[in-house]
Amino acid sequence: MKIEFLYWEECPSHTETLARLREVLKESELDPPVERIHVETDDQAVSLKFPGSPTIRIDGADLFPVPDEMVGLTCRVYYTPEGRVTPLPTKDMIRSALAAHRIKITKGG
Repeated sequence: MKIEFLYWEECPSHTETLARLREVLKESELDPPVERIHVETDDQAVSLKFPGSPTIRIDGADLFPVPDEMVGLTCRVYYTPEGRVTPLPTKDMIRSALAAHRIKITKGG
């Protein structure tokens, strides 16, 4: 499992999101390395198809997919299951997304 954590330094929510990701991984008894990728330029954002900060990818797949045309140096927003907008995913959202990814892998999808 390859985990990438993409962030833009100007976005204030990336530090807390990374901490939440690491907490969920630890709670799930997973210990893969998390590759931190600092996105610094618009060209880099386009090249990485970076939809905003923070972004978590597992094996190249965004845990919270957005339309491909949305890329750039910006702060990202997330929608909770209740429909609220938040600047960072909750631990429950991360946990659910990781579980869905693991199910997808085991079913060969």
